[in-house]
Amino acid sequence: MSPDVKIRNLSDKPLKLVLIEHFDPVQTGAFQIHNVTRSLASVTNSIGLTNATTRANVPQISPDSQPFQTREVQIDLPPFSVVQTDVKPIVKNHAKERLRLTFQTELGGRHRMYCPVPTAESHSLEALADNPRMRFTGIYLPDESFVALYESSDLERWMDRIDDKVPLGALSVPGTHNAPTCHNAPPSVRCQAVSPVEQLKNGVRFFDIRVQVPEPFDGGSDKLVLVHSVFPISLTGNKYFRDLYNECRKFLDEHPSETLIMSMKREGSGKGTDEQLGRVLKDHYTNPNQWWTRPWLPRLGEARGKIVLIRRFNLEEGLKHEWDNKGWGIDGSVWADNTPNAMCPSGDICVQDFYEVKEAPSIDQKITYCREHLERSGCCRINYDDEHAKIPLYINFLSASNFWNVGTWPEKIAAKVNPAIVAHTCTKHMLEDDGRVKEGDWSTGIVVCDWVGLDGDWDLVRCVVGMNSKLPRR
Repeated sequence: MSPDVKIRNLSDKPLKLVLIEHFDPVQTGAFQIHNVTRSLASVTNSIGLTNATTRANVPQISPDSQPFQTREVQIDLPPFSVVQTDVKPIVKNHAKERLRLTFQTELGGRHRMYCPVPTAESHSLEALADNPRMRFTGIYLPDESFVALYESSDLERWMDRIDDKVPLGALSVPGTHNAPTCHNAPPSVRCQAVSPVEQLKNGVRFFDIRVQVPEPFDGGSDKLVLVHSVFPISLTGNKYFRDLYNECRKFLDEHPSETLIMSMKREGSGKGTDEQLGRVLKDHYTNPNQWWTRPWLPRLGEARGKIVLIRRFNLEEGLKHEWDNKGWGIDGSVWADNTPNAMCPSGDICVQDFYEVKEAPSIDQKITYCREHLERSGCCRINYDDEHAKIPLYINFLSASNFWNVGTWPEKIAAKVNPAIVAHTCTKHMLEDDGRVKEGDWSTGIVVCDWVGLDGDWDLVRCVVGMNSKLPRR
């Protein structure tokens, strides 16, 4: 028997649950071609032949459908609170029954949510008025009968609402690991379902980038090859950082309220050096009007429209003397390898990057480390009016892999880790086991994911962006 519905209002707006409706399962034909194709995809995925994973399909309820049970209620949902209701998710003991909840704001607007939400549509609640003053996002966790509600942001420009004085480390930022690895490639190399442009449009604001320096080194060349470890990221030929950079610049030029935090690391099979990578970036890319290359963390207002460089490489002597001899780029050149929690010597980055998941059962350990790092970030507090106040970037890699084990290739791990972190963010982030709220600003830090956006599933990104509701707004 499913537990009664519990609702967490993660917005700063008071809400009220006013209507509960129960619907019979949607009738579908006995034979549908999409069921066949989904079954085939499931089989090939299970034996490691493809990178495809999909969520369970939930059909759309017809606008003409009538609920078999309706109940009007008045259940208050204060901001940032968890409320246990007496709402039954299933009435007729049929697992595919559907539940529709209607919420009301203080301004009188009503918003409707289906549980579970059809996978083919956005998770924005249906506003029951033209030009609503507010929008909300709802995520439903069927196993726990749990509803999490966030105030929706336009994911293309979600930073626009946040005050300029907020330090970068106080933000909750969705990110992608090996961001451009969305091309046809061996399953152990490919980490992303969709292109970097689609990631940007759907709210991702941190890119993890690995490049190979051209060899023999020619200081006049800007051709940095995109790689994952020693491998090219595409089976159809080299992909270059210049093209990715142009896409990023185009997005930021069109969305000047946003910033993109970019971690750059040298990898690949060549003999190029870290120092050479720094020289290529300095000479060919990092225009100071378009990049933040200062060796300290900016406030959001200072970073808007720019790429913030996290440097995971060593500097040549000349670049060490940039910015009044303080260096160049946010220094992430050293952090503990395969670590569940480490502070960089610079003090600007605290990272969870445990990646050696050798067997499928050890994915649970990875999930534990990810959850713990979310809480470290959330418990930070800052005086936003203190110009010297500083919070490091809490970078939380949800990614891991083992080349030699099909069950621990990137998309296999993401299929377990991503939903687990969605559930944690919705139900447990910044809550003690007894339900008391922890002290802190609630930031998730930078949550670096694999395989987001697959089949339109942006739940994880929406959860992370939604956790910025406590920040000052402009």
